[in-house]
Amino acid sequence: MLLRPPRTPRLPCVTPQSSIRDAVAVIDDIAKGIALVVDGERRLLGTVTDGDVRRCMLAGLDLNTPVQQILDRKQSSPYPRPVTAPSGTAPETLLLMMVRNSIRQIPLVDAAGCVEDLLSVEDILPVSCAPPQAVIMAGGMGTRLRPLTDNLPKPMLPVNGKPLMEHIVTQLRDAGIHQMHVSTHYKPESIVKHFGDGSRFGVDISYVNEDRPLGTAGALSLMQPWSSTLLVINGDILTGTNFRAMQAFHQEHRATMTVGVRKYEVKVPYGVTVLEDVEIRGLQEKPMLRFFVNAGVYLIEPEAYPFVQTETRLDMTDLIERLLGASRRVVGFPISEYWIDIGQPSDYERAQKEFCEVAK
Repeated sequence: MLLRPPRTPRLPCVTPQSSIRDAVAVIDDIAKGIALVVDGERRLLGTVTDGDVRRCMLAGLDLNTPVQQILDRKQSSPYPRPVTAPSGTAPETLLLMMVRNSIRQIPLVDAAGCVEDLLSVEDILPVSCAPPQAVIMAGGMGTRLRPLTDNLPKPMLPVNGKPLMEHIVTQLRDAGIHQMHVSTHYKPESIVKHFGDGSRFGVDISYVNEDRPLGTAGALSLMQPWSSTLLVINGDILTGTNFRAMQAFHQEHRATMTVGVRKYEVKVPYGVTVLEDVEIRGLQEKPMLRFFVNAGVYLIEPEAYPFVQTETRLDMTDLIERLLGASRRVVGFPISEYWIDIGQPSDYERAQKEFCEVAK
């Protein structure tokens, strides 16, 4: 049954001169997955979705760049102008427009094109997108963190008074994900004792134990085939990743696998020469190199299950190569939110200082 939603109390509006960072702030604040770009009279000039922002990050745009640059980039897209509807349009009509145009939000405007409301598919159909099941990879031995991990597996190290993995479980639950599988190997008893079946945390947890280390993707081969999207997350990261936005991005790009990626910068401490054969064509003094690194968060479709079957170790990099070799679509989702991989003692110390503040 279609529901007629209440009017949106606040609208996520920015101007063309606003920064992309400002757009991200209103997208997060209003939680509609979109910012409306308007002029001084609140006439709609364009829209910026969470996916637009992430694609611009992949293209190298700085978050301080004006929103106008996103609008300029969208002129070559299938929808250079936003899809709108007159105020008072019936929910049934709005839903049909969303389906036909493969969009999730529609601004409602008056006769002058001024924004009066904004409706999303979730407003019309409260349960429009089932959350994925999650797999938390918690089998690592944490060798680089010894002696901290002599008696505890890395996911059980305390951060801000709770095991690292408890922060992950809570975050997944708050994103609407309640079905979780945990892969274990090193000292699994402490994980099972603390989390049990998950009921104490408002979730349902089952366990997949690796008798021998199978790699960062190998535990998936021990699971039964999954019938819907699977979210896989390393059990040694702390992040504020918007999982709903990641799922929407994954669906929008019709990917078999979406890999969370994080911008990483390295400053070269030397002057770099640009060579062409033996000829020097230019000089760069101590350049900053920018890369996107694997952030340890993935969304994987059921069609990937045959590719995880293995008798030997299988890392996520191997799975990605297998999918690419079979012409399956693998896309990158840039993570702009808080993220830290607790791999070394210095990372753990940093997390202890930072996460209590970030988690507020």
